[in-house]
Amino acid sequence: MSKRDYYEVLGVCKDASPEELKKAYRKLAREYHPDVNKAPDAEQKFKEAKEAYDVLSDDQKRAQYDRFGHVDPNQGMGGGFGGGADFGGFGDLFDMFFGGGGQRRNPNAPQRGSDLQYTMTVEFKEAVFGKETDIHIPRTETCDTCQGSGAKPGTKPETCSTCRGSGQQEVVQNTAFGRIVNRRVCPTCNGQGQIVRDKCNTCHGAGKVKKQRTIHIKVPAGVDDGAQLRVSGEGEAGSRGGPPGDLYVVIRVKPHEFFEREGDDIYCEVPLTFTQAALGDEIEIPTLTEKVKLKIPAGTQTDTYFRLKGKGVPRLRGYGQGDQHVKVVIVTPTNLNEKQKDLLREFAQLSGEHTHEQEQTIFERMKKAFLGD
Repeated sequence: MSKRDYYEVLGVCKDASPEELKKAYRKLAREYHPDVNKAPDAEQKFKEAKEAYDVLSDDQKRAQYDRFGHVDPNQGMGGGFGGGADFGGFGDLFDMFFGGGGQRRNPNAPQRGSDLQYTMTVEFKEAVFGKETDIHIPRTETCDTCQGSGAKPGTKPETCSTCRGSGQQEVVQNTAFGRIVNRRVCPTCNGQGQIVRDKCNTCHGAGKVKKQRTIHIKVPAGVDDGAQLRVSGEGEAGSRGGPPGDLYVVIRVKPHEFFEREGDDIYCEVPLTFTQAALGDEIEIPTLTEKVKLKIPAGTQTDTYFRLKGKGVPRLRGYGQGDQHVKVVIVTPTNLNEKQKDLLREFAQLSGEHTHEQEQTIFERMKKAFLGD
C-alpha cells in the first residue's frame, strides 16, 4: 500500500510553520497514543504521525521530501524516509539493462544503529516543574569481547570468496536485447561481504549483545503531553564501527483532578454561592505553587473568567510563565427550609420578579383570556 503524504497525515498545508507542525503532531499523538487509544489501528496511526513529524520537523529532511517525496535519492528507488522495498538503487537498474557502470554499495561500510523510543508517564506537576529520573532501556550494544567484529579474539572475519567482499552475486545473461547483469544478495555471506569462521563466544558472531541500560533523564520544566526528548547516542549500537542511534523519550502527562492545561495556561473552575456572587467576596484560589486571594466583584455572573497573571506553566523555550484562568460557577441552593424560601420570595417581590406561584396565577389568567371565560 502506498504511503500517505506527510502533510496530509498531519493535516497541515505545505507551507506550515514549525509551530503548526508541532501543534498538529501533538494533537494526533494525544489522540492515537496506544496508552490512551485502544482502537486496533491507533498504534499504526501514531507511528504514521511520528514518522511524518520526524521528517517535516527537520529542515534538511523536509526540503528533500518536498523535492523527491517518499523516494530518497541517496538510497535509490524505494528507500524513502520510512523504509520500503529496496530495488538496489539506480546503479543496479543501469547494470540490469546496460551491463555495468552503477556504483555499488559497500556492505562493509559503517552503519548507524537504529533509534529507540521509550514512553515515560509523569504527573501533571512534574511536567510543569520538571524532574530528573533514571530509566532502564533494553538495547543492543557492541560486544566488548570482539569489539563488534563477531570473530573470536585473535581471529578476524575473512573476505567472502564468492562475492569478493561486495555482498552481492552477479548473474550475467546474454539476450536478444543485449547483456543483462542480474545482481542479488550473496548466498554465502548473506550480503555481509565477510564470513566469520571462528565466532565470538560472547555474541556468537553477531557483534552485538543485549543489555539493560540505565539512562538519566532530565525532563525540562514546561514539557507538555506528547512531547519528545531526544537523547543522542543512546539508541541501538551501530554496525562495523558505525555510530549508535538515538533514544526518543515520549512524554505522557497524567490528568489533574482540578487543573487543566492549554499550552502554557492553566484553567480551573470554582463554585460560588448566590450570596457571594450577588454581594461580592474574597476567596482563596489554589494555584500550582500556593493559594492566592481572588476578589469577586458584586454582581458576578456564572461562567465569568478571572485571570491570575504569571500563575501558569513555565515557558519551555523562553522566559516567564503562562497565566491561570479561573472560571466561577454559581451553585443553585437545594433543600431549602421554609424560612429560606420565604426570604427568597420576599427578595423576589422586592426585585419585581415573579415567583413560581405568581407565574401559575398569570398562566391561569392567560388561559381564561384565550378561552373567553
